[in-house]
Amino acid sequence: MNVTTLTFRFAERKDTALILRFIRDLARYEKMEDQVEATEDLLEEWIFDKQKAEVLFAVTDGKEIGFALFFHNFSTFLGRAGIYLEDLYVMPEYRGHGYGKSILQKLAAIAVERGCGRLEWWCLDWNKPSIDFYLSLGAEPMEDWTVYRIAGSTLTKLAGQSKKTDTPQKTDGI
Repeated sequence: MNVTTLTFRFAERKDTALILRFIRDLARYEKMEDQVEATEDLLEEWIFDKQKAEVLFAVTDGKEIGFALFFHNFSTFLGRAGIYLEDLYVMPEYRGHGYGKSILQKLAAIAVERGCGRLEWWCLDWNKPSIDFYLSLGAEPMEDWTVYRIAGSTLTKLAGQSKKTDTPQKTDGI
């Protein structure tokens, strides 16, 4: 396989089933397949109707062999947007040939072209092959940061609490 035959294209609405297939393949690799709630209808709504994310396919010999799903975030410290890479996936039979690096190079080029200040993503702690790969590109782990998440019923409960008070709650630094 030759990385020089690689091209890129942005996903179109007709690609929704393929996007979901790649998401499920990635989830399987990450041992998180049971957590996938996405459906074609949800992806179509959020990616194409609401335009909250973009999908870039890596294509070789007319076949989509990987994808990146990303969206813009914003850094108040930089005063401009960045690109947050939610998912990066290359089919197993195409790994080790430079395709993942090419996808990240393309995303970096998109970030620079759009005037973004950074490209960032999360990686599972156990995923040593990916961590080693990212480090080889010069990526820096954010060791002083911890990811926090509120989702599902906890999110709904917190949202409901905000309706009960008109007075802001005092918090440290917020």
